[in-house]
Amino acid sequence: MNSVASKTLEQISYNMRQVRCKDSAIEIALRKELWHRGLRYRKNDKNVLGKPDIVFKGKKVAIFCDSEFWHGYDWNNRKNDFKSNKDFWIHKIERNMERDAEVTAKLQSDGWTVLRFWGKEIKRNVSVCADIIEKALKESERCHTG
Repeated sequence: MNSVASKTLEQISYNMRQVRCKDSAIEIALRKELWHRGLRYRKNDKNVLGKPDIVFKGKKVAIFCDSEFWHGYDWNNRKNDFKSNKDFWIHKIERNMERDAEVTAKLQSDGWTVLRFWGKEIKRNVSVCADIIEKALKESERCHTG
């Protein structure tokens, strides 16, 4: 393998290792906005299916902050972008998408409100995302109290 290809593979590996599974920039931005509004939550609660990024356990509201790459945003167009290990990446991301759907369906069947935000939505307008969460929390309160 020539040095150019080797460096590229090393760079790709390095970049993949830098991806955070929790406390990503989008999660932190949304959590800060919620905290600023006086909303208190749990983060990455392993006792809730799918370990949601933000959990309001008593109100049964689970929030996922989904990055576009790992969760298949615009997948029908994007899956053709892979230049190497195409089969591996397509399988991996499609399985992530399946898992997201399974987790959402199971939580909803157990009475949870599930909200999923794309990273770009959070970056573009975190306050709108927080407004949606606040509305869901108020709705959940109405449903669970009477």
